[in-house]
Amino acid sequence: MRLRGKALLLGDDVDTDQIIPAVYLTSTDPQELGKHCLEGYREDFPSRIKPGSILIAGDNFGCGSSREHAPWAIKGAGIQCVIAKSFARIFYRNAINIGLPILECPEGLPADEGDEIEVDLEGGVIRNITKGEERRAEPFPSFLQEIIQAGGLLEYARRRISGRA
Repeated sequence: MRLRGKALLLGDDVDTDQIIPAVYLTSTDPQELGKHCLEGYREDFPSRIKPGSILIAGDNFGCGSSREHAPWAIKGAGIQCVIAKSFARIFYRNAINIGLPILECPEGLPADEGDEIEVDLEGGVIRNITKGEERRAEPFPSFLQEIIQAGGLLEYARRRISGRA
């Protein structure tokens, strides 16, 4: 599976309260949450998100509380992938569970806001098309790729149970 989109840049230690402020936790609708995605990081950030954007972050992305609302907000905002130097473990699993592709790239990806990024999820190759830079991330094992391609763990389980997997 290959993804291509424009880079949105974030720093280190972006926590779940910055991804989706607690005031919005009364909703579980990803599209509603997406309207406020990263509002706690920077108030104008939601207006910068375009469908198909790719987030590029530093270390410890998704730290803080274990709320599923954070990856829901990211996915609901139309962000198709998150690349970070490292992820908080609970955020990482929550993202996989809802089918949000995320890649750990410990050396980081040189990028400026708006650079064209291409991600090969199966091979773990991340390319900054604009800068001509390439990095490698650990590709997902096949069972995690299947969960992401299904749109999340729940749909993956439904398909397996019904024999459509």
